[in-house]
Amino acid sequence: MEGEVQLGEVAEIIMGQSPPGETYNEHGDGLPFFQGVADFNYRHPTPRVFCTAPSRIAIPGDILLSVRAPIGRVNVADRQCAIGRGLAIIRPRVREDGRYLEFALRMLETTWTAIEGGGSVFGNATRRDLETLRVPWPESEWDRRAIAHILGTLDDKIELNRRMSETLEQMARALFKSWFVDFDPVRAKMEGRWQRGQSLPGLPAHLYDLFPDRLVDSELGEIPEGWGVKSIGDLAEVVGGSTPKTECAEFWDGGTHHWVTPKDLSGLSMPVLLDTERKITDAGLAQISSGLLPRGTVLLSSRAPIGYLAIAEVPVAVNQGFIAMKPRQGVSNLFLLRWARAAHDEILSHANGSTFLEISKASFRPIRVVTPPTPIMDAFDQFSRPMYGKVVENALESRTLAALRDALLPKLISGEIRVKDAERFLQERGL
Repeated sequence: MEGEVQLGEVAEIIMGQSPPGETYNEHGDGLPFFQGVADFNYRHPTPRVFCTAPSRIAIPGDILLSVRAPIGRVNVADRQCAIGRGLAIIRPRVREDGRYLEFALRMLETTWTAIEGGGSVFGNATRRDLETLRVPWPESEWDRRAIAHILGTLDDKIELNRRMSETLEQMARALFKSWFVDFDPVRAKMEGRWQRGQSLPGLPAHLYDLFPDRLVDSELGEIPEGWGVKSIGDLAEVVGGSTPKTECAEFWDGGTHHWVTPKDLSGLSMPVLLDTERKITDAGLAQISSGLLPRGTVLLSSRAPIGYLAIAEVPVAVNQGFIAMKPRQGVSNLFLLRWARAAHDEILSHANGSTFLEISKASFRPIRVVTPPTPIMDAFDQFSRPMYGKVVENALESRTLAALRDALLPKLISGEIRVKDAERFLQERGL
């Protein structure tokens, strides 16, 4: 089934061009502008800066291809946007071929390494490189559409899981803010808006008696009566990590223990860590004083940048770029996770550094936290745990689906697996 064409035969190629500096603004005027691969998460771009006079504009559905190291990363524009020198627009000449071409280019992501060192500072791909790139291209239009449909079905399910998890995350963050930042249940009782046996939005009626009906003064301002103010070090054991010598093979080769760096968290769409890029051996683990941290540990990147967050769903060792929080008895790790996100500005205010901001464990531990009584902490955990559990379930399923998609991709495009066989395989799994 497989044939080949040059990319320039099936797509218009538009190289990026950065707008003049005076057109940049941080006020949201004009089109979102993407300079390069670092500007977007895989599949879901997020604007970094804005411009008023873009010279290269992508439209929804255009393929965005990174042309500077790392070359070959693929994304799809979900809005009208301007692109800079680090990207090229790949616009299929037949729009219906767009999704197939996206998958074909994804399959070729690893073929760009020969160009990586071609630039004076970093590798870059030229228009000629793109135009002459050989792309697998089944002659049958039906085959191209069918392959795109099969792989797209898996991608769409991954996207559905992401959206569902995003909604659950927003609900959990809103619940934390309502209970522990705005003190809505307490204020509702104070103002007579909440009576015994009644429910508030997001709050079951049976929790009525847990919340007081007064706010009292504290070192952090008004807080619910009977609540306390503690340091984060009182709520969690705060530890850091290190990097075993990279030149020492016995610390790395054949490693089985997950070893986390902030990079592992940077690409997460949800605060759930299931795997790590690198693993260390028993000998490597022995080099890290904090050892192997248990599943459920809350991870916070402590520099470059501060604020990546996740709960480790596997035992992990951490490098020196982390503050790891192991919840103490009676403290919910979900409370710690939500607090760390809500308190981001407070955490940053305790950071320092001349080259880049960093917060040390010594500066982090004393940060003050409004702390509810144990019954309310437990109620929050019980109420939000199912939401988090569904997020983890979605992440696990999406990882399996992504692995299946990546395995099917070259086999379908090469014809090693027939389209009808792949369709039947997915139907048997309810996809």
